[in-house]
Amino acid sequence: MRKMILQCGVLALGLLATNVMAAVSADEAAKLGKSLTPLGAEMAGNADGSIPAYTGGLPVNAGAVDSKGFLADPFANEKPLFIITASNMAQYKDKLSDGQQAMFQRYPTTYRIPVYPTHRTVAMPQKVYDAAKKSATTVTTINDGNGLANFAESRYYAFPIPKTANEVLWNHITRYHGGNLHRTITQVTPQVNGSFDSVTFEEDAGAPEDIPDLKPEESANILTFFKQEVTKPARLAGNVLLVHETLDQVKEPRLAWIYNAGQRRVRRAPQVAYDGPGTAADGLRTSDNFDMFSGAPDRYDWKLIGKKEMYIPYNSYKLDSPSLKYSDVIKAGHINQDLARYELHRVWELVGTLKAGERHIYAKRHMYIDEDTWQIALVDHYDGRGQLWRVAEGHAQFYYDHQVPAYTLEALYDLNAGRYIALGMKNEEKRSFQFGLKLHVSDFTPNALRNAGIR
Repeated sequence: MRKMILQCGVLALGLLATNVMAAVSADEAAKLGKSLTPLGAEMAGNADGSIPAYTGGLPVNAGAVDSKGFLADPFANEKPLFIITASNMAQYKDKLSDGQQAMFQRYPTTYRIPVYPTHRTVAMPQKVYDAAKKSATTVTTINDGNGLANFAESRYYAFPIPKTANEVLWNHITRYHGGNLHRTITQVTPQVNGSFDSVTFEEDAGAPEDIPDLKPEESANILTFFKQEVTKPARLAGNVLLVHETLDQVKEPRLAWIYNAGQRRVRRAPQVAYDGPGTAADGLRTSDNFDMFSGAPDRYDWKLIGKKEMYIPYNSYKLDSPSLKYSDVIKAGHINQDLARYELHRVWELVGTLKAGERHIYAKRHMYIDEDTWQIALVDHYDGRGQLWRVAEGHAQFYYDHQVPAYTLEALYDLNAGRYIALGMKNEEKRSFQFGLKLHVSDFTPNALRNAGIR
């Protein structure tokens, strides 16, 4: 009997080890801010200097901010070092994703990648750096890597020194978004010929640590609150989505509600997860395509390939210019690549393969995550036959006035349909992002949906 108890104890410890990943030691965490940046990227540049050493990023006064909150491009005078096209793609293929190469094949005369000098622009508030260092020694994964323990006290960048694919992905999910945020953005789903109608969203994102009347016991498993109202076109106006994004979605799935303006009813919306259809997306993106990837990672087995140098969208200030019209950005097949900017950066490479018995329209997701910001830059999506299907590019910029990295535009290209979705544009809107809002728990309740959706 005693032998059996000891064997059971050993088995239990073994099972526990597979479910909980240990945090790093204090000695290893001490590398943050020294050989590693405060968020865990390599401080040094690369061997040939094409990726410079990190020197602290852009200061908050790196450029002018106009009356609507749009940022001046600190690199406006720069010209591309070279432009990758279908004709010279082979020369650069070791630094291109399979999806980028497929875009050259699909659109050989119009798709191009202008490569500019690399700038490591990210510079976070000190509270974020302090939180990341605390996360390094305290946060662990649970439920086979699909949830987090001990994260509520730090709140940002769960694993600045990651050891597994799940930990790398969690850094994207738990990255700093600038606290409470309001934004007005436009989404388009162009036809093959480039014609499009637009959908406009008013969105509020609430960070639990910045909502003063939220009780600690209520926020322990909440990552963020999100409310999205459709304001255009008229046929969709007044529909509102509310999401309570949870940390451990195996334990407590994402909570979502939808207010339908036509029915004047609030309903639970469990379909707003995984491969449920994205809002007004014409079937061109899933719910978990939002923010390049969002929600629970549990339907996939994740494998960490390592780090490599890639040409990724970066410092996309030109693409965000308020002098542009949406028609300047949206073209047939893909966005106007002359407005895009790519730089050479180190990325974490990981692959998610759909688990046996699980369901999702994407059988595999191949991701590339920027080491400095932990934002996903590129994703290749494969169908159940193993064929490359959709290619995602996250055109990012650093909001230096508030020290927040974010996407200027997310593009998801359907190689089969010859169509795409572009989400997050604000060139024609009245204001850029608004950070630091005062929000309350009552702003993110089902009752708040009814108030927001009344027309």
